[in-house]
Amino acid sequence: MNVDQYNTSVDLYSDNLYRFILKNIKDEDKAKDVVQDSFEKLWIKIETVSHEKVKSYLFSTAYHTMIDLIRKEKRMTVLEETNMGEYSHSEQFSDLNEILHKALNRLPEIQRSAVLLRDYEGYSYEEIGEITGLNESQVKVYIFRARAFLKNYIVSLEMLI
Repeated sequence: MNVDQYNTSVDLYSDNLYRFILKNIKDEDKAKDVVQDSFEKLWIKIETVSHEKVKSYLFSTAYHTMIDLIRKEKRMTVLEETNMGEYSHSEQFSDLNEILHKALNRLPEIQRSAVLLRDYEGYSYEEIGEITGLNESQVKVYIFRARAFLKNYIVSLEMLI
């Protein structure tokens, strides 16, 4: 890959990469840092990464960087005083998008990533497998389980309303 192809890759994939990471970690600054780290790692390996594989390389790198960040933050979590208001609510849900985001937050990390890559970003099962390091059948299982959970979650909330 040359410098022009690298710059083209930044133009083509930076927004999609940022949206994917932001959907998972919900922090704009951390998402920007993960994207920047991914492009920095690509720059370091510019000679070894082919232009045809740059999209897969970027998403795989960003995914693994995000996982490392999440694990690091879990180790550094400081116990804070619990606010019971967080665990109860009296509001009614009328926005399906809001309900869907709350449901996505309840999914395990790998299922959330797989379903977002498939349904939100439009990747194939094979591409998702390359990004996450899973085989194609594992990707299908995680996506199926995530979709089933989302469906049940949304239906159960509609019964309550």
